[in-house]
Amino acid sequence: MTSLWLVFALASVTSAFYLTIQDEFHFKSWMAQHNKVYSTEEYHQRFRTFTENKKTVDKHNAGNHSFTMALNQFSDMTFNEFRKSFLWSEPQNCSATKGNYLSSNGPYPDSIDWRKKGNYVTPVKNQGGCGSCWTFSTTGCLESVTAIATGKLIPLSEQQLVDCAQDFNNHGCNGGLPSQAFEYIMYNKGLMTEQDYPYTAVEGNCVYKPTLAAAFVKEVVNVTAYDEMGMVDAVAKHNPVSFAFEVTSDFMHYHQGVYTSTECHDTTDKVNHAVLAVGYGQENGTPCWIVKNSWGSSWGIDGYFLIQRGKNMCGLAACSSFPVV
Repeated sequence: MTSLWLVFALASVTSAFYLTIQDEFHFKSWMAQHNKVYSTEEYHQRFRTFTENKKTVDKHNAGNHSFTMALNQFSDMTFNEFRKSFLWSEPQNCSATKGNYLSSNGPYPDSIDWRKKGNYVTPVKNQGGCGSCWTFSTTGCLESVTAIATGKLIPLSEQQLVDCAQDFNNHGCNGGLPSQAFEYIMYNKGLMTEQDYPYTAVEGNCVYKPTLAAAFVKEVVNVTAYDEMGMVDAVAKHNPVSFAFEVTSDFMHYHQGVYTSTECHDTTDKVNHAVLAVGYGQENGTPCWIVKNSWGSSWGIDGYFLIQRGKNMCGLAACSSFPVV
């Protein structure tokens, strides 16, 4: 009996040893892929976090879900760390008032993708460790609206919004709303180009130069809160649309497929990330939005993701907006 117990004990230790070796091999391969370097103390902490994240990814992918997860550049971070660096530190309470957008009542195409209609969408950008997603949603939308109107697609400055738009209830690296950023651009009489006012991922002094303004806003259009068909109308008939939603831990490792969540809320007071709807359609029979993110092109579907449409998933219909130029 004792010898049998020893066999089981040795087998368990051996299995755990090889599992650790295998996990460490995966971690070191991931480190090399993402150019990560740690101190000895931090290495062990990040290894533990990575291993937990890998378990989460593997467990999710073994189940029956409409989207898959994958390890990515965030896989050495806990969700709490990720939230502090990449999401708004305080959720922005989107105004739930009636919007000023008038829907046309259709008909609408089954699908639309502004990336395929012309040179209307700039490449995916990377906000870095700054909760400035709202500025990327804003510039992405204004870039597209301006390109549709003028035929010229010009990357615009997120940094100007980070540094200069505080008087419109925006908070630099700690969050803001595209609708409020469009208001700033309208009253400020312009936004500079990314080239003339480059992104640094930290808050700095405002150095806006009106003579170098390259894009302008005549009017800010807000879709009525929770009117997701209004969003469909706007994207189908006019242009890409900025929106905000609540990111929870299951979104951090999104890879592909149509994102749905039972963790997130659908109310205006919980949204913590702003993005850009560049189109909509269906994936495997599920209606979805095609969304441009600001976490670099190595995340998700070349920097994009799909999210379920028609269900106000994670509050995505709480506060959508776009500018008129």
